[in-house]
Amino acid sequence: MTITDGRDGGTEQAWAALGGAPELAGRVRYRGAGNLGDGPLPVRELARATVGACALAAAELAVVRAGEGPDGLAAPVVDEGAVAAAFVSERHLRVRGRKPVSFAPLSGFWRAADGWVRTHANYPHHEAALVRALGLPAAAPEAVRAAVAGRAALDVQELVYGEGGLAVAVAGRYGDPRPLVETVRETGAPGRTLGPAPGGLPAAGVRVLDLTRVIAGPVATRTLGLLGADVLRIDPPGLPEADDAYADTGFGKRSALLDLAAAADRAVFDRLLAEADVVVTGYRPGALERYGLGPAELLERRPGLVVAQLCAWGWDGPWAGRRGFDSLVQAGYGIAARCAGPDGVPGVLPAQALDHGTGYLMAAGVLRALAEGPRGRALRFSLAGTASWLVRDVPAAAPAAGGHAGYAAEPWLRYTDSGYGPLRYAAGPLGDWKRGPSRWGTDAAVWLPRPAGAQAVPGCPPEGV
Repeated sequence: MTITDGRDGGTEQAWAALGGAPELAGRVRYRGAGNLGDGPLPVRELARATVGACALAAAELAVVRAGEGPDGLAAPVVDEGAVAAAFVSERHLRVRGRKPVSFAPLSGFWRAADGWVRTHANYPHHEAALVRALGLPAAAPEAVRAAVAGRAALDVQELVYGEGGLAVAVAGRYGDPRPLVETVRETGAPGRTLGPAPGGLPAAGVRVLDLTRVIAGPVATRTLGLLGADVLRIDPPGLPEADDAYADTGFGKRSALLDLAAAADRAVFDRLLAEADVVVTGYRPGALERYGLGPAELLERRPGLVVAQLCAWGWDGPWAGRRGFDSLVQAGYGIAARCAGPDGVPGVLPAQALDHGTGYLMAAGVLRALAEGPRGRALRFSLAGTASWLVRDVPAAAPAAGGHAGYAAEPWLRYTDSGYGPLRYAAGPLGDWKRGPSRWGTDAAVWLPRPAGAQAVPGCPPEGV
């Protein structure tokens, strides 16, 4: 079996963006085959680099907590078959033997009068907004096709967006360059000092408040949960998550509902925040600021926090405040046009690689922040930033003799019970979870007791000012 190391360009780039010591990138080892399909962009290289950087960050935190120096860092080994299976985990998922719902009938590419439009209508409120914006008699693909065909692509985009829906004109060129990772604020204030990791898991005893949805953010937090963190996801009761989405990404965490506009629920949330070590957010810029929970406010109240933020389109510019998903960013950033077939119909990446790749980068960013010492900081990630990296900087692998080898997903498929019944799922590329997910929104909004050996918080009062 061929084994290569992290001095492949992609791993070095991801590790450098995370602020890691350059000499450590070569410690990662890759083995096996993990072809994610032929295509014009280096998706396989992005996938292995993001998982490799996350594995390296986990190993770094482990040696820091053990009181050792970099020389004690064990070389993490990443199997590319596991990476490929995890990057399409939603395709491998079976819920009581049933394939999950991937994209709804009104989600997809539609030919406009002067190009193409990509819609996303997987959630009922987005489907309703699309139907309302286009003035459709019914929520039927034929009606969408006819309504879009008579309009300019940009007109459809703005019309649907104005009604609260999701539609993006397919761009014919790549979007402007975006950073892969941004550190936007460091407080220098002490957080919780992490001693030896109970149970040998690098994030054991770390409390993560999870304010994310859909794929990228939940991939980050399920990875932190896999590595030992106590992850508690909080959602508003009026914005349900799709059952199949949570069955896939709900591993390694618990899920509770709180209405932050209600005084009693907000008091519960504030108590959780007072004992959190990490907050991971996945809402568009400005959404949490309405509740006084933007990164500046969080770090003012809890100076030792690590805050990792995710958005779709980047943190500045005219689209910064817009909602978005992986498929929409692929369309709006020029990737869908690059992946078009011979007939000119826009195409897609062989995996939702912007989502999954960004998720592993976010988890790696949190782990590195914890490893660098007990001080607060805010990190920013975006799907557009990962897209920019993919189309401009990720190096393509050298062609393999006889073409890329395929891989078998079966060695990485597992079975477990869950709040949704029996599941088949893809194990994580850094290991497997001990149990399946609960049902979304059914857990208590409380922290679990810290494991024996986890140190208490010094120097960071419950409501730091």
